[in-house]
Amino acid sequence: MPIIREQVKPDSIYTDTYPGYDVLDVSEFSHFRINHSTHFIENHSHINGIENFWSQAKRHLRKFNGITKAHFELYLKEYEWRFNYSEIKSQVSILKLLIKGYLI
Repeated sequence: MPIIREQVKPDSIYTDTYPGYDVLDVSEFSHFRINHSTHFIENHSHINGIENFWSQAKRHLRKFNGITKAHFELYLKEYEWRFNYSEIKSQVSILKLLIKGYLI
């Protein structure tokens, strides 16, 4: 729980109904559960986007055969960038700007 208290905004925890998340119900956080079998999207709250990201990120990171904790954030950030700029043209354009020194 300490890392959650340090890193997570109090009203930003959305999960599915997996019992492993029950510990969040006894914390000071507002914990919102999304039941996929009854509500697909309710009040614009759904977790499909993050589930999609994590599914693809795990598949991408698996090919490295283990990543140390010290470097995990860098690998994840690199994949986040690739996920957000999935078109090769976007990636090339941004890399060219970085090389020219415009995005430092």
